Amino acid sequence: MFENLQERLGKTLKNISGRGRLTEENIKDTLREVRMAFLEADVALPVVRDFVKQVKERAVGVEVTKSLSPGQVFVKIVREELEKAMGEANEELSLNAQPPAVVMMAGLQGAGKTTSVAKLAKFLKERKKKSVLVVSADVYRPAAIKQLETLAAEVGVDFFPSDISQKPVDIATAAISHAKKKFIDVVLVDTAGRLHVDSDMMDEIKNLHKAINPIETLFVVDAMTGQDAANTAKAFDEALPLTGVILTKTDGDARGGAALSIRHITGKPIKFMGVGERIDALEPFHPDRIASRILGMGDVLSLIEEVEMKVDKEQAARVAEKVFKGAGFTLDDFADQLKQMKSMGGMMSMLDKLPGMSNLPDAVKGQMGDKTFIQMEAIISSMTKKERARPEIIKGSRKKRIAAGSGTQVQEINKLLKQFTQMQKMMKKMKGKGGMTKMMRGMKGMLPPGMMGGGGPKF
Repeated sequence: MFENLQERLGKTLKNISGRGRLTEENIKDTLREVRMAFLEADVALPVVRDFVKQVKERAVGVEVTKSLSPGQVFVKIVREELEKAMGEANEELSLNAQPPAVVMMAGLQGAGKTTSVAKLAKFLKERKKKSVLVVSADVYRPAAIKQLETLAAEVGVDFFPSDISQKPVDIATAAISHAKKKFIDVVLVDTAGRLHVDSDMMDEIKNLHKAINPIETLFVVDAMTGQDAANTAKAFDEALPLTGVILTKTDGDARGGAALSIRHITGKPIKFMGVGERIDALEPFHPDRIASRILGMGDVLSLIEEVEMKVDKEQAARVAEKVFKGAGFTLDDFADQLKQMKSMGGMMSMLDKLPGMSNLPDAVKGQMGDKTFIQMEAIISSMTKKERARPEIIKGSRKKRIAAGSGTQVQEINKLLKQFTQMQKMMKKMKGKGGMTKMMRGMKGMLPPGMMGGGGPKF
């Protein structure tokens, strides 16, 4: 998300960052560019007007500290105003209620409500250590009930059965009653997708809300609808007392207009964002971290949290011990690392959270996409156990067989073996004195120009 806005703002703010003094005259052009960048990102016009007005008021005649240049102060002001527009800080779910805490999901058809219910259930179970029951009150789509049942089994939470012959109120109240008996912490209620202009359907969800009195009423909305997402959320909020928003499909939205418009237009916080199709691709929405990403400053905190949560530490320790004992780094170890990286959304998902990565050339980004990782996994899977342990035996005829088995070309086999050899050498450098420094030097040769020295981001 925000690729277009990030690129446009990056160029604009770079032009002013070296200015010796900020005046109304010299920030006029920059603010015009900022305004255009926001409008192109499909940010709602009232949001753009307020944002530009606030930045202008704060920037003109601002006192500049000794440690920052006027241009840097301007960037700081833009960042703070971005945070303010999106809500300043993450607002967690309010689950401080007599169990079960009831959370109701509302939204349009196709926004990703059912998938979001499953993602949220997984988040609450794994990160908040809550017992969760999910129930579908969507009596118009039998497939939605079946889909939620399948997803509940996948994430390992309880599912309360329902069918299309029942009334939504009866389904939800029965599920809550069951949760009370079983001492379940949270009940997530999925509802049918509806349009805010459909009065009968809106009456139905109002009655459901009144009957179950949820502690959280979350509006699920597709980020790719841009500022329309904010307008729809506002219309729903007039009918239901919404407590927050889940922004879905943000990985497919290069603009970011929804994220920048929702809080201003509805007054409701974005609590979560869906960042991919995977069942664990749901992140708490941190305005400060998102502002950093928009300005190309990365989001290292989210990356650290992701690594902490998803990396198999025992496996990593085993590989490290093996390397230190001189047993070597094999293609099996390499494949395990690829799997772990994939579980974190792939290399590009990780790089997006590092400062300065937006400046990487498209050609380099193309080499780090999910397709490349899938291909590498397929190549290693097509090797025999002996080949994975001793890649030096992989010559002409073996390469042809592996290429045929993985649906690739011999050139791709050569490329993977070369990358693996470089990684092996790097691992060997870890063994001796000053091993980490040597390894970092070795990595420098494997990375694109500009990284790890020469003006690019430092690690």
